[in-house]
Amino acid sequence: MHSLDATVEVPGSKSLTNRFLPLAALADAPVTIRGGLRSRDSDLMIEALRELGVTVDDDGPEWTVTPGPLRGGGHVFTGLAGTVMRFVPPLVLLADGPVTFDGDAEARVRPMGPLLDALRALGAAVADDGTGTLPFTVTPPAEIPADVDVDASASSQFVTALLMVAPRLPQGLTIRHTGATLPSLPHIDMTCQTLREAGVRVDQPNERTWTVHPGPIALGNVRVEPDLSNAGPFIAAPLVAGGTVRIPGWPASTTQPGALFPEILESMGATCSLDGDVLSVTAPGLANGEIAGIDADLSPAGEITPTIAALCALAASPSVISGIGHLRGHETDRLKAISTEVDRLGGRCLAGDDSLKFDGMPLGGLTGATMETYHDHRMATFAAVIGLAADSVDVLHVGTTAKTMPDFPQMWKDMLSA
Repeated sequence: MHSLDATVEVPGSKSLTNRFLPLAALADAPVTIRGGLRSRDSDLMIEALRELGVTVDDDGPEWTVTPGPLRGGGHVFTGLAGTVMRFVPPLVLLADGPVTFDGDAEARVRPMGPLLDALRALGAAVADDGTGTLPFTVTPPAEIPADVDVDASASSQFVTALLMVAPRLPQGLTIRHTGATLPSLPHIDMTCQTLREAGVRVDQPNERTWTVHPGPIALGNVRVEPDLSNAGPFIAAPLVAGGTVRIPGWPASTTQPGALFPEILESMGATCSLDGDVLSVTAPGLANGEIAGIDADLSPAGEITPTIAALCALAASPSVISGIGHLRGHETDRLKAISTEVDRLGGRCLAGDDSLKFDGMPLGGLTGATMETYHDHRMATFAAVIGLAADSVDVLHVGTTAKTMPDFPQMWKDMLSA
């Protein structure tokens, strides 16, 4: 393969898009969202808000969300979107009747119990047949207390879901995390920053407690940053194929977990530079050099694990990625899936309770195979990076990337042909 020389325009952040949308539904005036990610997850969020009576005009590049009284009586389909299944149920606390939730078959095994228990503690009635998963029905309470405990060890989204509705509750809300670990803390920081920029007072007396004061949410007009996690496979590609890939719009300061990519990629052998808002990643590629193995704690940024794992499978020395046990409860059990696919290609990856251990690329390289994606967009991009180094790799259901990046297959082809 020839070395790369490509500029890739990455669409807006899924995490920010699917925070701005429900916050706009709770805002004190209509909100315009520019640069929002058009994907299955954002489409599902928009439809969920409409089911609650919110008006969303998403024709064209600018979307307008007009808040209003939230209505009950509807049925929300979450698909496989964690942001929809976690962020929307707390909105029912403010609705005028019960709302039923269900999703894809794979979504019915994703953890929801701690959030449902928190809603019960806030006075809501939750009917879930005792499963702690989809499907379930939430009925709003007559009164809502001012504090709640939640175990967010399985997902930081449980905290974010409560944070976003908190300003509109009569007394605000104090949220206490009770679990032993708290993964993906930058995503909670992202939520707090978004609230503060909307004029909401958020205090954090300690690392496990957040107090949100009651008041209006003044979002106004917002612009969504490029999705740095979705940029991951593209900026990982030079370490495998060689050359340079550039990402315009890279923010100088951000709460997105993908901001960790440049530091990690440099530790693996790339050179990263930021010229204005353009991030450039250059590497010699496997034909002219090696990928260095790493020992990294990715607990703050679990969603970038599949991309880093692809590089670890191709590295010249062993690697360990730790702090990622919560990924077993994502779209699929990502630790098991990554281990299975690396082994399928002739490599060696051991999945622990909270870690992945890689032997590195075997002598002679990885073998060709048909790789599964498990209906998980991050596993599809993981396979794409691996496919740069292994002959005859076919990726099943690569279209699952539509969850967060509908144009990924064409974007990948364009990068390779640039």
